Amino acid sequence: MFKFIHAADIHLDSQLKGLERYDGAPVEELRGATRQALENLVRLAIEEQVDFVLVAGDLYDGTWQDHKTGLFFSAQMTLLREAGIKVCLISGNHDAANRMTKSLQLPENVVRLSAKKPETEPWDDLGVSIHGQGFANAAVMENLAVAYPKATPGHFNIGLLHTCATGHEGHERYAPCTLDDLRAKGYDYWALGHIHQRGKLCNDADVHFSGNIQGRHIREAGAKGCLIVSVDDRGRATVRFEPLDVVRWEVAKIDAAAAPDGYDVVERCQRQLRALLSESDGRMLAVRVDVRGACRAHEALAAEPLRWTNELRRAAHDVGMGRIWLEKIKLRTSSESDSDESRLGDGPLGELAEYLAELRSRPEGLSWLAGELAELKRKLPAELQEGEDAVRLDDPAWLASLLEHVQPILAGRLFASRDVS
Repeated sequence: MFKFIHAADIHLDSQLKGLERYDGAPVEELRGATRQALENLVRLAIEEQVDFVLVAGDLYDGTWQDHKTGLFFSAQMTLLREAGIKVCLISGNHDAANRMTKSLQLPENVVRLSAKKPETEPWDDLGVSIHGQGFANAAVMENLAVAYPKATPGHFNIGLLHTCATGHEGHERYAPCTLDDLRAKGYDYWALGHIHQRGKLCNDADVHFSGNIQGRHIREAGAKGCLIVSVDDRGRATVRFEPLDVVRWEVAKIDAAAAPDGYDVVERCQRQLRALLSESDGRMLAVRVDVRGACRAHEALAAEPLRWTNELRRAAHDVGMGRIWLEKIKLRTSSESDSDESRLGDGPLGELAEYLAELRSRPEGLSWLAGELAELKRKLPAELQEGEDAVRLDDPAWLASLLEHVQPILAGRLFASRDVS
């Protein structure tokens, strides 16, 4: 009977760029999070008295700024050595891009499998054979798994592989393989890396992605950590997840349906933030708030988005007392009816509503609008030129959606101006 940890995608000292532009971002906490997550992994391995730790690639995150990154990892591995814990790892695409990786010798309890061809590391004292091959370069497109050796008779066989497997959205198709490729080897457990979302690939075999140990942005939301695998005397594996993350990314989807006003939306957000905080075990939360739904509150939210964004940030501080940072707030509500149009009446404001509606419905109108905005787009900051928040003037659906959001803002300001006069 033995026990091991399956981890991957540590991305030690990952460079989190652009955090300074986010209001209130916990920059230092986020930049130190990968190191603290690795420390949590080492602490867990010692407390659980595991026999060995597997790292399925992307230990590092490209070229180090200096040797401090490698020295930190080496120091953590020394703690495992003193506890009698072995480590076996392979290089992933980010490790292969790091020119310094091979220049620092690691403690003797750490085995790095070859990147030239599949290699087997037998540990006869445990009755375990680990088979694996790392990345020789940053973009391995061939199927590495097909060349892995057959299972070692009488041993618990583990395949260590950095792969996209059958493909996952948002990840490069590195070292692709099929489940049949993996099953054909007859291994007892496959420890996979590269995909940052934890998951078991099939019900009839232990083929697992452990996910990364620390989320680095909103696309890596939810609990992050490692898998602890306990193997009994009959070679049966029991797998459980253990969180290691220090800062947890979450998406709070707020259903604003039928909300009578903006303050009701704020209260709904507070309730969800309290629920997320109660599940975080004291971790800091980086939360994206996404408010949707048809409601009477839509007009107020759309007319004064900055005001309600600040109300939501204030509410988050009240709930979290500094433990919740709202990474982004998306107000994507809609009107319960066509009340905006009817409110504008038949005069100039009504004509404005009709014009915007016609502009939304005509491709040539949207094309004209794109041309009018082209010069403005060139003056926007880099974060609005590309990425998920980019201004997409070549996308008619995006432009039409933009006009839908503009109308209540214009209506609110024009009515406010009319009331003042």
